[in-house]
Amino acid sequence: MSRGSSDERLAPPSEPVPPRRAGLCSGGCAMSHAVAPGTPPLITVDKVCKRFGDNAVLREVSTQFHAGQVTVIIGASGSGKSTLLRTLNRLEVHDSGRIVVDGVEVNDDAKNLDALRAEVGMVFQQFNLFPHLTALENVALAPRRVRKLSREQAQLRAGELLERVGLKDHRHKHPFQLSGGQQQRVAIARALAMQPRVMLFDEPTSALDPEMVKEVLDVMKALARDGMTMIVVTHEMGFAREVGDRILFFDRGCIACDAPPIDFFDRQDNERIRAFLGQVGR
Repeated sequence: MSRGSSDERLAPPSEPVPPRRAGLCSGGCAMSHAVAPGTPPLITVDKVCKRFGDNAVLREVSTQFHAGQVTVIIGASGSGKSTLLRTLNRLEVHDSGRIVVDGVEVNDDAKNLDALRAEVGMVFQQFNLFPHLTALENVALAPRRVRKLSREQAQLRAGELLERVGLKDHRHKHPFQLSGGQQQRVAIARALAMQPRVMLFDEPTSALDPEMVKEVLDVMKALARDGMTMIVVTHEMGFAREVGDRILFFDRGCIACDAPPIDFFDRQDNERIRAFLGQVGR
């Protein structure tokens, strides 16, 4: 069985936010997402549970994600937010419950996994680039291996994506020749090269120096403007407020609040969440 991050395995005990009512934060935040009635969700999470030993990291989590929507997941370290993200593409195996992505159930079936990985792109805290390959080669590799594109087709797509993330002039550089922000932008281009329907971001700026954070967030904002479905775990509250269509607040393995940004940040009555926002900055 795969293992989660240490901060989630060693989550300190704390008082959880009381369970939310449907469509509300515990504290009274009204939910008003811009999703047309009857629109089927792109991703459905139904009563998903996950434990690491005695630590229940996810406790019957249920939610849905719709195409074109930017969902920002926030919460204290160890609250389960990154674990949920990793279960969506089977990097973590959930213990019970059901996850369906674009009609494909997330399980150990090889065909399902292949279909899933083609639909879901992921960007991690660490860049995980191949050090012996150039930026162009890193981005072109998966389309050649998985999508079976020719070398020329894959490199053409890779060049277009590197230009899209502002790295046109760095395509022939190796990772050690790039800054942390530039490497993360290569990682975003690499994920986009598979033409996914949804992009998952697991704290993509947490390993960056402060002056490099903006360049990565600017790329993510551009993706949101272009209509990419995004699920983002982050502590960047300015990004959450500006770009998010919806905020999920995790507390001790549960979704304690599900609300649009204006309600979450400006009409927040829950003392636990207000304390969290005071610590991380609004």
